[in-house]
Amino acid sequence: MRENAFVADITALLGDLPGWPPHHRVIARMEPLHPRYVKDASAYEIKHEARYQTFATNHRRGSIAHVDGRHRKHARVEPKIRDQKASGTCLLPSRELNVNAAWLTATTLAADLRCWFQLLALDGEMARAIPKMLRYQVLHVPDRLVRGQRKRRLKLPDTWPGADIIIRAFRRILALPYTT
Repeated sequence: MRENAFVADITALLGDLPGWPPHHRVIARMEPLHPRYVKDASAYEIKHEARYQTFATNHRRGSIAHVDGRHRKHARVEPKIRDQKASGTCLLPSRELNVNAAWLTATTLAADLRCWFQLLALDGEMARAIPKMLRYQVLHVPDRLVRGQRKRRLKLPDTWPGADIIIRAFRRILALPYTT
């Protein structure tokens, strides 16, 4: 938990809400505004130099701080969902269920391969890069696979800005242990 952050259960302050499910709670969190989030902050948050968040939950056990921590941990999943949507998951090609099921399978496999590639082969900023940046730096490189002296080589343009990233990625992949 960040210093000077506060968490409170504000369900009782909302009064009697018609249709509100039993055992649901509303948790509010206030923390000092981080400079990184100023551009996304509202005028109220900028004025008070604090960031406010609320969420509803049906989680009954644990302290409010535990429930808040559990909720914030889930925020790590949301960028992965955003990245998968950017990789074509939302672009269903047909009205036919079988065609769309095949499309979703292919895009999910592609997203998994991209995640493993980033985890095992890339480092630094590219290990956390969004799919669009990966496409422009690594995946859409105008390269050629050439043969000579009984070997295959990947020829990269000398002027390509991501050439060093690709070379490091290949070296890291070749260094992985081979298991059967």
